[in-house]
Amino acid sequence: MAARLPFVVSAIFHYLGPAFAVLLFVRVDVLGVAWLRIAAAAVVFALWRRPWRLLRDRDVLAWGAVLAAMNCCFYLAIDRLPLATVAAIEFLPVIALAALGMRTRRNAAALLLAAGGVYLLTGVHLSGEPLGVVLALANAALFAAYIVLAHRVASRGVGVDGLAAAMLVALVVVTPIAGWAAVPAFGDPVALLAGIGVGISSSVIPYVADQVAMRRLSRAGYALMVSLLPATATVIGLLVLTQVPSLRDALGIAFVIAGVALHREPTPPPSAPPPPRRRPSPAARPIPASSGSRGHP
Repeated sequence: MAARLPFVVSAIFHYLGPAFAVLLFVRVDVLGVAWLRIAAAAVVFALWRRPWRLLRDRDVLAWGAVLAAMNCCFYLAIDRLPLATVAAIEFLPVIALAALGMRTRRNAAALLLAAGGVYLLTGVHLSGEPLGVVLALANAALFAAYIVLAHRVASRGVGVDGLAAAMLVALVVVTPIAGWAAVPAFGDPVALLAGIGVGISSSVIPYVADQVAMRRLSRAGYALMVSLLPATATVIGLLVLTQVPSLRDALGIAFVIAGVALHREPTPPPSAPPPPRRRPSPAARPIPASSGSRGHP
């Protein structure tokens, strides 16, 4: 359970910040909110970690580009579709990553339950807003790439520093795309402060929790835990945005939670005991001189 706690924190803030961002759309353009989110997180990470040495790392550069594109697609999608729907679509490519590591019947059953829950949550929403669905699918593909790259960096022991560097790269990438849309926020102190809050709650807290979780979980285990996100998004959408789930959505949430509860991380094999130390043979030991031999003729 302790290994999953960081991911629970990540799951809550992963959509709590975006839910507040939806409320901010009335004051700032959608892409402007995406820029504020990345910029606020980049500044916090730069001051905290100073990750300059990692800015030439290829995985970090790719990770930053993915973060920039993913955030833009995600915000454009939740501007058109319910938050829970985008979260469900976001999970679809991720399930393939989880399937790569399923080696027990228990975990296979957990994956089937989670997939069934995501299918129920997605429901008929795919036939709704076509552009929104395209953006959500693009976000899903980018999210799968995010998991692969983030896990690769975390496995090298530079997870949080790598994340900080990737966020700086994301800021450079996203500024030509969305920086113009954030300009009006600098004349609106409430919108600016709200955008900073969205960045901290959406990109600092959950992404740091992600890195802690990735150090404790395998890539397949982390990918399956992501199945908690559609359920979290549905609850947050209800509480913050009053997006009431249907009976089918509620059933899907139950399936997803059951899959997460059923899943177990594989127990690593016990490490082999160290080989016994070889005692030196008597012939190799120096023979001390006898104290009585010195005075003998």
